[in-house]
Amino acid sequence: MTLLNELAGRYPEAVSFSAGRPFEGFYDVEDLSRHLATFRSHLENEIGLSEEQVRRTFFQYGRTKGFIHEIIARQLEIDEGLTVDPESIVVTTGCQEAMVLLLRALVRDTRDVILAATPNYVGFIGAARVAGAPLRSVREHEGGIDLEDLERQIRAARRDGLRPRACYVVPDFANPSGASMSLTDRIALLELANRERILVIEDNPYSLFHAGGSPLPMLKALDDRHQVIHLGSFAKSAFAGARVGYIIADQPVTSAQDAEGPVLLADHLAKVKSMVTLNTSTVAQAVIGGYLLENGCSLRRATAREADVYRRNLATVLDRLGAVFAPAPGVPQDVTWNTPRGGMFVVVTLPFLADDDMLEYSASKFGVLWTPMHHFYGGTSGFHQARLSFSVLTSEEIALGVERLGELVRDQRVKRPVRPAGAPAVEVTAA
Repeated sequence: MTLLNELAGRYPEAVSFSAGRPFEGFYDVEDLSRHLATFRSHLENEIGLSEEQVRRTFFQYGRTKGFIHEIIARQLEIDEGLTVDPESIVVTTGCQEAMVLLLRALVRDTRDVILAATPNYVGFIGAARVAGAPLRSVREHEGGIDLEDLERQIRAARRDGLRPRACYVVPDFANPSGASMSLTDRIALLELANRERILVIEDNPYSLFHAGGSPLPMLKALDDRHQVIHLGSFAKSAFAGARVGYIIADQPVTSAQDAEGPVLLADHLAKVKSMVTLNTSTVAQAVIGGYLLENGCSLRRATAREADVYRRNLATVLDRLGAVFAPAPGVPQDVTWNTPRGGMFVVVTLPFLADDDMLEYSASKFGVLWTPMHHFYGGTSGFHQARLSFSVLTSEEIALGVERLGELVRDQRVKRPVRPAGAPAVEVTAA
């Protein structure tokens, strides 16, 4: 992230496919004060708080678990058909804090491990390092996490004397790969998790942004055994600057300290949070609360315009890739890409090393930025792949950026010629 920001600052004229930010075209600073006023009206008229209580809610320390949990629960029921106990929700300082809190709670010692599909979101990789949570990689294909490999990795970990605690997945339009799980695989994942006695950590910030067809249910909506811990975020839906996320942790937990019986995992996470951030910004929660209330507590309704932008941009990226990298007669197709059904990302496979040095060369010589995929593999793979994020670009910028990427590829083809189809390979033996 630091590298991408530095390069964007040094080459401001470059078209940037690197930023995974939400679309900015509908933001209006005046909306913030309206959201606050809406939430204030909610506290006074629906909750019945006095003027002094409202003032304290906005300006003082807040409840550690957050105070928009009931509104979030309402949104989940309206948009996802998911009924959750509001007390199982902890409102966090962005989804990143939710990851750190959860991993810190799940991993007791070095024998506890977390499984995760690879390539993986760099924020989760970083959260695991901060929390001291060892990660074990599981293969991913175009249909999301490879369930056969997940089962193999669980059993291999146990043979190594380790305790697999949970598996992290992004079921819809994953960052960075854009992969999505089928309904059959979602159900099979929950059955596997139940059979192997592990938890599923669901992170699904892109599910609202499908390119067409009916959305599939969240894993948490399919969960009837309290196996799924759901991580939520308003960064991609409302706006990232609020830094408001949440975690649904309705698993019953017992410990020696809980003399009165099981409590929710959410309560244990709140204890950890109280030693980290005390509480999530009360003003930020109020803004998000007002945003939700103004849209009938429906994120689908609130993000309809943005979803249209992402659908158009995805179509434009795929169209321009097809035009710029159309195969030439007698020359093998050396640039390929996936075709996600939604989200914000497309992955391109290139015929040269797409590392950090090549990224700087791309920005300085051709005016186009992208994200090297090897960062999402923890530096073990993906060295010929680039993630293209199209969420903040116009159609014209996308067309220009893909054309510039084509110029980079042509430049590298000259330096590393592509072998014509049918030509014999030349073997070189090092002395």
